[in-house]
Amino acid sequence: MRILYFGAYDSSYSRNLVILKGLRENGIEIIECNESGSNIFKLLKLLFRHLSGNYKYDIMFVPFPGQEVMLLARLLTRKPIVFDAFTSHYEGYVLDRGKYKPESINAYWYYWLDAISCRLADMILLDTDAHIDFFVDTFKLPRSKFRKLYVGTDSGVMKPFNIERKTNIFTVHFHGTYIPLQGVEYIIKAADILRDEPIIFNLIGRGQTFSNNKHLADSLDLSNINFIEKVLYSELPRYMNASDICLGIFGHTSKTSVVIPNKVFEALACARPIITARTKAITELFQDQENILLCQPVNPKDLAEKILLLKNNKRLRDEIAIGGFEIFKNKLTEHHLGATLTSYIKGII
Repeated sequence: MRILYFGAYDSSYSRNLVILKGLRENGIEIIECNESGSNIFKLLKLLFRHLSGNYKYDIMFVPFPGQEVMLLARLLTRKPIVFDAFTSHYEGYVLDRGKYKPESINAYWYYWLDAISCRLADMILLDTDAHIDFFVDTFKLPRSKFRKLYVGTDSGVMKPFNIERKTNIFTVHFHGTYIPLQGVEYIIKAADILRDEPIIFNLIGRGQTFSNNKHLADSLDLSNINFIEKVLYSELPRYMNASDICLGIFGHTSKTSVVIPNKVFEALACARPIITARTKAITELFQDQENILLCQPVNPKDLAEKILLLKNNKRLRDEIAIGGFEIFKNKLTEHHLGATLTSYIKGII
């Protein structure tokens, strides 16, 4: 079986890397037809690349980000198309980040683009059943088109290793882009509750809500938070392995409840214990206090209590870390995810 991996994508992006590596490890021949970048001519370039390439393939695979590409893909082939939707433009730009108002032209455009790109696909990949429910209900799509494929991570980069600690202070790690679903403000408020404990918070990254969150921390006069600039992806495991626990997401947007974020899979691969909000999506894969520790979303008091629980209970901390790492090794490596995807694809040929 030959798959044409067709789009305007970054092949080093974790989701695409996992899929490409996983399919290849399962014996699938991949042909890449890609025009990366963000200029307005990329789809035109992609069209000419496809026409001039004389590609021979059985399945076309449109990776993330692919909503705009799906229109071109369906014009170019009558072969089955697998679309890795991964996330909704409408949900991301309108419902989560609030970049556009729901009644705006942009919101209508992104809603239509999400809906039509899924309708043009023969199979659509999303990361959780909860996310599939959102797409089916919001865009009025047939559930039969959807398949679940967890996000995973690059196990060549994300792995456990020992780091010499320079301090015995309990270290809490977070990295992200400060989008609303991550709920960084609740981490900061939890740090305020724990200000008298020997705990330090390392918050890595920048993004949409960073300025507001930095102002919140300054107004609370917190000295137990280190705001660290965005670091290279390859450097993240060093920070995670130097921490005692890693944090997931804690916000209150619709997207918070339907995704399991990259950072959770990255922490799993590094064998770090994780605290994240209890959501419909997270409970599809994890058991509370066995391979993850869950807290109430939008609740800094509960988050602070869960951080203290792990700080004061090394046995539980180790059990969660080991349990999470076992899930990763047994279900979430590139090979496992590639095998799942391969079985899905074979079902539509």
